[in-house]
Amino acid sequence: MYASESRAGLIQFAARRINKVSGLQRLLKYIPTFLTALVLAMAVWISAVTSTDPTQERQYAQPIPIETIGLDPGLMITNEPPAEINVVLSAPMSVWNQLNADSSTIRAVVDLSGLAAGTHSVDLQVQVSQRPVEIVSYAPRAITVTLEQLSTRSVPIKLVTHGDPAVGYEAGLPSLSQSSTVVSGPASLVERVQEVQALLDLTQVFETVSRTLTLQAVDANESPVNGLTLTPDRVTVTLPINQKGGYRNVVVKVVTSGEVANGYRLTNISVFPAAVTVFSSDPTAIANLPGYVETMPLDLSNVKDDLDISVTLNLPEGVSVVGDQTVLVRVGIAAIQSSLPLSNQKINVIGLAPNLAATLSPQTIDLILSGPLPMLDALTEADVTISLDATGLARGTYQLEPKIEISIADVKVESVLPGTIEVTITNAPTPTPRR
Repeated sequence: MYASESRAGLIQFAARRINKVSGLQRLLKYIPTFLTALVLAMAVWISAVTSTDPTQERQYAQPIPIETIGLDPGLMITNEPPAEINVVLSAPMSVWNQLNADSSTIRAVVDLSGLAAGTHSVDLQVQVSQRPVEIVSYAPRAITVTLEQLSTRSVPIKLVTHGDPAVGYEAGLPSLSQSSTVVSGPASLVERVQEVQALLDLTQVFETVSRTLTLQAVDANESPVNGLTLTPDRVTVTLPINQKGGYRNVVVKVVTSGEVANGYRLTNISVFPAAVTVFSSDPTAIANLPGYVETMPLDLSNVKDDLDISVTLNLPEGVSVVGDQTVLVRVGIAAIQSSLPLSNQKINVIGLAPNLAATLSPQTIDLILSGPLPMLDALTEADVTISLDATGLARGTYQLEPKIEISIADVKVESVLPGTIEVTITNAPTPTPRR
């Protein structure tokens, strides 16, 4: 009995195995169909995506700056390799919008790690952090870099002056805020440096100079050596300017004589230059000067107009002027301003129609005029016209402002009393017929 049960179990197990193999065979038969459907689905998805967000290939709108990494601290680049590259990319429109909004997502890197002094051709690496982006091309693909050993040297600063101080002055000993500067750069350039100069112009200076000057490295021929770093690159120079013995600066005092014309006054007197440098071989004569020198007397008798005139200086014996022996004197002359009252001035009515008559109240006015006194003195009644304009007025009573005209220039009206005149316009009287 047990043997028959074992055979039955084996038969059932074999049957189950046969069913499983048959199911697997059926499944394998449908795999090509599944794969075909998957490929078609992906194609449909890709087509849908590219139609809404198409891929474009074009050059990036702006050049990409080249970054240098890995440079040995003891070396420096001495040539001028390209500073930027142009990149052609392929990306969907949505990605292009992000790239254009942020150029930092694109980098151009040249790695100088491990390079020694000399000239090298180094490949460029373009990196794009935005995805998906294809780097189609870029130019240049590589750059030439010349590396040179970095050198540093301390060099004394030399003050170089040009031009001469004003006559009678001389330069003293200069004082510099720094006595030396550190020159750093390519070893070949640092070795060429003979000295570091600070240039100071002393042309016509007559007082102590204090200036901050830019330093310049020069070679043995005093030609500039550029491409170096100077620390510090400026120096403050203080240079005393002293007056030589026997020389002295003094102001000029203008001496005048006579009186300007009656009715006029002096407004100002000025002299150019206001000070001069005098010299004497006798230091005592210079020391005894009162601090000024006088001009020869300038006669202003009956002068009415402004005056510009060269005047000789009146110098003590043994004293001379450095430069021009004369000075320019400018004299300002103006008429004295005054006022003139005019009472009971007659008023003229103009523009009145022939068939009308005008009655004024009051019939005269008072004026106060102002102007240069000589012009007021020459004023006559004929020079003053007072009028009321009745043009277009009909019968009635009006308040009119008189118009004042003065034929002499620079004379003006300060006051009119009264300011308005009452004008009554009526029909003109009918003439009595003659018998």
